[in-house]
Amino acid sequence: MLPALRALDYDMTAERIRKAAQWLVVRQNADGGWGESCASYMLASAAGRGESTPSQTAWALLALIAAGGAELEVAIRRGLDYLVGSQRSDGTWDETAYTGTGFPGYGVGARLPLDDPDLFEKLQQGPELSRGFVIGYNLYRHYFPMIALARARDGKRSLRRVG
Repeated sequence: MLPALRALDYDMTAERIRKAAQWLVVRQNADGGWGESCASYMLASAAGRGESTPSQTAWALLALIAAGGAELEVAIRRGLDYLVGSQRSDGTWDETAYTGTGFPGYGVGARLPLDDPDLFEKLQQGPELSRGFVIGYNLYRHYFPMIALARARDGKRSLRRVG
């Protein structure tokens, strides 16, 4: 969303943009990457939390690069380090996690409360699919990191390792 707003010449110094960027910074993993799982549809505390993946790291980087600003430079460099450090010698990335998101309410057409005593009967499945599901898109792990690295390069950001 932030890259789209930048493309539309939205004011990237606006409070809501800075708040969105800081939300990402706070959720950056110790390894410099970002990740999320389907649990974010179940628990608000899981939003933006999970094992780092190349595609999800790239998405966070694309947003932070679009937001810009000196206060984001360290997070951006750490994210770039994650991508460069996890890149294989053939230029690709490994990613075993499913990172494409399905639609909440899939299968029942509505979001059901998890404490509904008739939940299992209504769903005829476990509650995990009532809020969202993930899909494996094999190419996400390749083209999103490449786009993020290119945007960083175009923005004259250093690809040198931090620390």
